[in-house]
Amino acid sequence: MREPTLLPVFGRLGVKSPVAIVAAPARSSNMTNLAARMREGLSSHGGLALKLGVVLWTVLVLATVFFILQT
Repeated sequence: MREPTLLPVFGRLGVKSPVAIVAAPARSSNMTNLAARMREGLSSHGGLALKLGVVLWTVLVLATVFFILQT
């Protein structure tokens, strides 16, 4: 029996292809600049941001459990 292929969750070798920019409704210039900068940053550093988010979430959960058990 053949095993199903694994879906590439984070792209090939952990590198995601660039994200296509979708046209958004008109906003103020500050919000547009902020959204464009965030989109650009996530498209270039998205994998690292995801890994850091998972690490921070794990540390937060472990710290919470530690402090609950101390009381």
